Amino acid sequence: MFSPYRYGGIEIKATCGSTPPASIHPKPLVGEQRVSLINSFDWKAHHRETNHLLAVLWDFINENPTIVAAFYQDDLTKDDWGNIVRPKEEGGRTTSVSIMNSKGIKKMCSGWVAVLNDPAYINLLSKKKWIGYKVN
Repeated sequence: MFSPYRYGGIEIKATCGSTPPASIHPKPLVGEQRVSLINSFDWKAHHRETNHLLAVLWDFINENPTIVAAFYQDDLTKDDWGNIVRPKEEGGRTTSVSIMNSKGIKKMCSGWVAVLNDPAYINLLSKKKWIGYKVN
């Protein structure tokens, strides 16, 4: 009913990124900064229709959750999202979800709005698979 927001509005999604498996490196605890461990990030939705998306990346800084980057895109398509994965019929504990694919993530990163003025985050996001250059 609310999507694709015929009358305006902005959908907001947040991620703290993914880190290596615990077998490779211990998972960061709540409150621990993750920037040195983030190896990927994506956003998830219960649908594949998004026409105005403000997406944020957050991390813990001094044990406080902090938005470290913001991205905006108004031309995402269904092709920027994976197929919707539905819970098991026997009663899985999850809900239906679609994960943004690498094409969608690259598109979101091309619409970066703000990045925390901190070398750790600037260096992380300057990787080719994300923004692709150092922001200043």
